Amino acid sequence: MRIPLPLLTSQSDRLGRSSRARVTCQYRCGEACWHEPGNDSDNPYFRDVLRAKASRRAVLRSSAGAAVAIGATSMLAACGSDDASDSAAASSSPVDDTPPAGMDFASVAPNTEDAVVIPEGYQQRVVIGWGDAVLPGAPAFDFANQTPEAQAMQFGYNNDFAGLIPVDGVSGHYYLVCNQEYTTEEFMFTGYVPGEPTEQQARIAMAAHGITVVEVSAENGTGAITPIVGERNRRITASTPMRLTGPGAGSDFVKTSADPAGVTVLGTFANCAGGLTPWGTMLSGEENFDGYFSNASAVTDATATERLDRYSVDDDSDYHQWGRFDPRFDLGQEPNEINRFGYVVEVDPHDPDSTPIKHTSRGRLKHEGATIHVVSSGPDEGTVVAYTGDDERFEYIYKFVSSRKMKTGVSATARAHNIGILDEGTLYVASFTGDSPDAIDGSGELPEGESFAGTGTWHPLLTVNADGSAQSHVDGMTPEEVAVFTRLAADEVGATKMDRPEDIQANPRSGKVYCALTNNDERGTDGEAPADEANPRNENKNGQVIEIEDNHTGTDLTWNLLLVCGDPAAADTYYGGYDKTKVSPISCPDNVAFDPHGNLWISTDGNALDSNDGLFAVALDGAQRGMTKQFLTVPVGGETCGPIIDRDRVIVCVQHPGELDDHSADNPASHWPDGGNTQPRPAVVAVWRDGGTPIGA
Repeated sequence: MRIPLPLLTSQSDRLGRSSRARVTCQYRCGEACWHEPGNDSDNPYFRDVLRAKASRRAVLRSSAGAAVAIGATSMLAACGSDDASDSAAASSSPVDDTPPAGMDFASVAPNTEDAVVIPEGYQQRVVIGWGDAVLPGAPAFDFANQTPEAQAMQFGYNNDFAGLIPVDGVSGHYYLVCNQEYTTEEFMFTGYVPGEPTEQQARIAMAAHGITVVEVSAENGTGAITPIVGERNRRITASTPMRLTGPGAGSDFVKTSADPAGVTVLGTFANCAGGLTPWGTMLSGEENFDGYFSNASAVTDATATERLDRYSVDDDSDYHQWGRFDPRFDLGQEPNEINRFGYVVEVDPHDPDSTPIKHTSRGRLKHEGATIHVVSSGPDEGTVVAYTGDDERFEYIYKFVSSRKMKTGVSATARAHNIGILDEGTLYVASFTGDSPDAIDGSGELPEGESFAGTGTWHPLLTVNADGSAQSHVDGMTPEEVAVFTRLAADEVGATKMDRPEDIQANPRSGKVYCALTNNDERGTDGEAPADEANPRNENKNGQVIEIEDNHTGTDLTWNLLLVCGDPAAADTYYGGYDKTKVSPISCPDNVAFDPHGNLWISTDGNALDSNDGLFAVALDGAQRGMTKQFLTVPVGGETCGPIIDRDRVIVCVQHPGELDDHSADNPASHWPDGGNTQPRPAVVAVWRDGGTPIGA
């Protein structure tokens, strides 16, 4: 169901909300945040929460003044009010202003420049951008004369996740692996008619999706990297053959007229974040796949309709209109095709002829990404644990615990063994319980313990055995149903509805797990889940970051909120207990990464504080815990994606520069990265310190 009123609001009317343009929402996620959330479950956990808070909410409802006060506090916080309460005070422990190792740089101020703005003493260079050659023989990019054949040989559009994987036996050379998440056709073609692409435009867009693998060389003495157009490179598009594995493979839910066996899928798209494996492969999360399928109303079977609704599929979501030219994207003709997307894809960059794998054992959801933690000691040493967030309002956090132990090394033999790891093990979903439930009223006020914290449980959904047999842990659902309709399985076991769980990774130094929860302005509104300690603000516009101490191979965890993002001067924000007068303001966290020193780095998407999106470093320990410093900002209309932070360089993907409402290829809002009167191009940027000095030294 579409929500009508917000569509009539102007950008100025949405002050204090995410700055992501509506046109971005249309092409990237089918305007998910302008529709009713797909999760309308009333799972047991939230019934318990509601009962526990009933008396407190009744008091609030009885006092108009109290209700207005709470609403005003939330709005002031979102709009960057200068008012602050005692909860906005400094840390209760001594504050150390000395930046920790890796964070000694001059913070970049919030800005709205059409440029990548970096700290003083640093340099930058574009590594590769949309249309640049990837495969040998690729033509030079010509914006006015694009073809599907050329695009399939060139760097794709809207780069998101990025990773560097060493090339075997070639010192200083890496595979740069990069997702090409989505296309915004209005910014790719002049004269584009929304909803009415030509077949040429649609097929160019299909070729601009997927994954790019390109060899790069690192320059001595700098952090610059240079692409090499050669035989090691690869473009994976919306038409590349892939293999389904796990319980969903071969099931009746994934069989189509073109693939009656249900094991071979053409293509991947909506690839958001991802991860690298210790065995040298790339994991890519298929996220907003629902926005590529049309004619949902033609599906009349009640059970099939319920399943489509749970994944937010409707007739209004498809802005790409590929189904006009390829029947597999028309649900009226191929109702099962959509069930072949929404998985974790594994790609072996060392073998450009290898077939990518879609792991149904990891479940089908809107995977923001997929990241790996390997248990390094004890009886579970070598066990692989994979984490993922389901990026939509009120969705869940998952992990997969392997039953096959990892074989060390990156040889072909080790990779062949390890690629099967994500097919054998148990899939879990998390619930979170707060220590101070009665203190949570939706205002974002800290409990008396001066932190948001609690415990949690991992609920098993599915176990897959070495012989391929599988066991469902959800009453009334088969293993195949759990693998393909995972959201419905998670509803049944009482998982906690979160505020858009995005990138989630374990710190390689401490093992603690960090998840970015971007925002959720439906939290606490009529008919939706109320605030809870892990999601403490109603109409949450700025997001938070949760820190989890996980029993990685077990079912128990403890947690706390590291950041409650937004204007540091506002009462409903929290920066790990650090003095909020000494931090960079951060809003709408999206991707997370770690530097060699163990600091957390966060990229943002949709900054609600009237500034371009950026990349931030956050200290995690001691008196500096919560220190937050902005390292860079991206151009106007752009999003910061795919950060890589190593000793010598920082790499970011600048996604959708210039993508603002009331603009298009006919009226560009940005000319980054080429300047002049050029069209904006999504691109990958490397940043390094003058003289080869380490980052943040």
